[in-house]
Amino acid sequence: MLELNGVRAGYDDIEVLHGVDMHVDEGEIVALIGSNGAGKTTTMRTICGILSPSRGEITYRDEAIHSKASHEIVERGIVQVPENRDLFTNMTVIDNLLLGAQTEEAKANREENLDEMLELFPRLAERKNQRAGTMSGGEQQMLTLARALMGEPDLLILDEPSIGLAPHLVQEVFDVIEDIHAQGMTVLMVEQNVQQTLKLADRGYVMENGRISMTADGDELLEDEGVVEAYLGV
Repeated sequence: MLELNGVRAGYDDIEVLHGVDMHVDEGEIVALIGSNGAGKTTTMRTICGILSPSRGEITYRDEAIHSKASHEIVERGIVQVPENRDLFTNMTVIDNLLLGAQTEEAKANREENLDEMLELFPRLAERKNQRAGTMSGGEQQMLTLARALMGEPDLLILDEPSIGLAPHLVQEVFDVIEDIHAQGMTVLMVEQNVQQTLKLADRGYVMENGRISMTADGDELLEDEGVVEAYLGV
């Protein structure tokens, strides 16, 4: 479904990714783990067209997308949930959700999808006329997820979806991810909660200094001594 071959990318003259190879198959949850500064967010930004790779190729459903603009990538079915949420804080929950329907198909189905989002996220239904900026961090994260789903993605990219949330809200976020995956969504995620992420993931990649150092099934990575020591604090 998604494939990165020899991708190099960075900022100005500073290269962050040094030949990244990875793939995501349809229907999978794939985790990308690594320490802060390893290049995980840069990888996500490059896939989504926010950054352009200096070398290498990114293909989606056998089509090269590494030279396409971010809105063209969204039109092909890839939607990212960014780490910083990027909500319109002075707008209501409903208005933020409607803005998630960017493609023509999503716009045509937005009323139906809106009803589905308010059913999937009951807390948003309770606060549908409330300004996004007045909600708690957990509620804002739910809104960010729901807004992304309003775009009818085939591949959902999550960058630290549980960052800064209380433990009980972290579990709610993971429950939602599991639910939408059960409905057929393909997911690529970066997440600081490595243990819970790898339990959920079909496969995982470990990134170190802009390179993929290891890949295996989620369960295998959880049992790997190096991963346990580096990322699980054991």
